[in-house]
Amino acid sequence: MAVPDIDPRLLRAFVAVAEELHFTRAAARLYVAQQALSRDIRRLERELRRELFVRTTRQVSLTPDGERLLPYARRVLDAYTALSAAFADPADRPLLVDLNTDGMTAARVLARARELAPECELMARFESGLTWAAGELLAGRLDVSFGRAAGLGPAVLSRLSVQPVRYEPMAVLLPRDHPLAGCEDVAMSDLTGETVYAGAGNARTLEWTDLASALFAEWGIVLAPPAPLAVGVAEFQRVMAKTGNPVLAVSGFPPLPGTVLRPLVRPVPLSPLLMVWRKGFDHPGLTALRVAVTELAGREGWMVRPPTSWLPETDASLMGHCS
Repeated sequence: MAVPDIDPRLLRAFVAVAEELHFTRAAARLYVAQQALSRDIRRLERELRRELFVRTTRQVSLTPDGERLLPYARRVLDAYTALSAAFADPADRPLLVDLNTDGMTAARVLARARELAPECELMARFESGLTWAAGELLAGRLDVSFGRAAGLGPAVLSRLSVQPVRYEPMAVLLPRDHPLAGCEDVAMSDLTGETVYAGAGNARTLEWTDLASALFAEWGIVLAPPAPLAVGVAEFQRVMAKTGNPVLAVSGFPPLPGTVLRPLVRPVPLSPLLMVWRKGFDHPGLTALRVAVTELAGREGWMVRPPTSWLPETDASLMGHCS
């Protein structure tokens, strides 16, 4: 059978559904209507004369032909991306940089990169979680993000480049009336038996909840159940005040009314921050960001690991890697 020329849009639709295994999520990821996405999948199946997905009322799964197509589709789309980049001046468009949360380490990197490359337009985004942002990176809707890359799935991580940025010491955000709020710092053993919020239920920040779960398991800390997803600082503060639970954070977390931020010690748990972008992607703004990371980390000791610290081995290994 001669394979027809396939519209790259159909392959993008296929890859999105194959990775999400959910038509609604895939449609949202591509910013298209679900009906349009379904039509594209049916058209691709007709052109290939193969059924690519098994659809039931409860789940979507790949057929053997779908499994066989997936690596080819990814390579074709990567080639299209490389082709477009080869014949375009990258400085002609803004670089979209996801900071996750404003006012923290990534924001400082962005500010320095803007000084280093004033001719480039570096636009901040706030996607709140590398799990979500990684999909946006691979779809080309974001260019750079920051977070815990070791929490991503192997298939996703294999298509991304990383640069370690900082071993961020963790902290705990406490209500002002909490018994530990008067302490200068909080030992991990002080939280044994406490219920602490770490993003459970937020599909965008699975990498953070995974890291917290590993930490909590060692000190007998209870992971707080899912809370309503809050967008914006004011809403987050309101929801957290309602639950009354301490919140796992990092040392530079912006202050919130009615709370105090206390560093965690004995040992110091670390949040591994990396800068992440699509493999093969190039832009003068990305170069500026990489230089900014190297400059700031060297000047401020961001990559010096405290002698008594906690970090899973998978994260420690990735923090020693640069691609």
